[in-house]
Amino acid sequence: MIVSAIAFYVFAAIAVAAGFMVIAARNPVHSVLFLILAFFSAAGLFVLMGAEFIALILVIVYVGAVAVLFLFVVMMLDIDFSELRQGFLQYLPIGALVGLILLIELLLVAGAWVITPEATAAGASPIAEHVANTRALGQVLYTQYVYLFQSAGLILLVAMIGAIVLTLRHRVDIKRQVIAHQVGRKRHEGVELKDVKPGQGI
Repeated sequence: MIVSAIAFYVFAAIAVAAGFMVIAARNPVHSVLFLILAFFSAAGLFVLMGAEFIALILVIVYVGAVAVLFLFVVMMLDIDFSELRQGFLQYLPIGALVGLILLIELLLVAGAWVITPEATAAGASPIAEHVANTRALGQVLYTQYVYLFQSAGLILLVAMIGAIVLTLRHRVDIKRQVIAHQVGRKRHEGVELKDVKPGQGI
């Protein structure tokens, strides 16, 4: 239990510190890196509570969606990446530090499972032995909190549409396909007769 307690305090401290740095960092690239660190720390806390499914979903979905978030940041803020690449060596220690902390967190989770395998059974909300973690989560989401779950999905849909509308830019110098113009085109607009003489080109 000592290892699991140490792991909890380490994960919790890193999650709080990384969350603060997300809003304190001036560079959006650093904010995204600290956000990834906060997600990994929260996933470690879920693993210690015995909710490995939520931990995996947090890593796979949210850390994967950070790429989309990073894309929105680039489109909205117009970051000059040529200027950022010039200081690559300057950002290398920060990236190495974040990678080292993630490695330590993974080792702590693995060590807690190996040394104290009963730590996962001592969670705040233990699950019955005959019900799997994923099934228990589905029963709660789709029965007791089904309306809140659907409302969250609608809010995320509206947020995605809003982000697309805010970042959509029409450039005049790009040719775009207009279906109405193609359907309404007349014969004389698409066909032109050429009188080609023998031995001559068009």
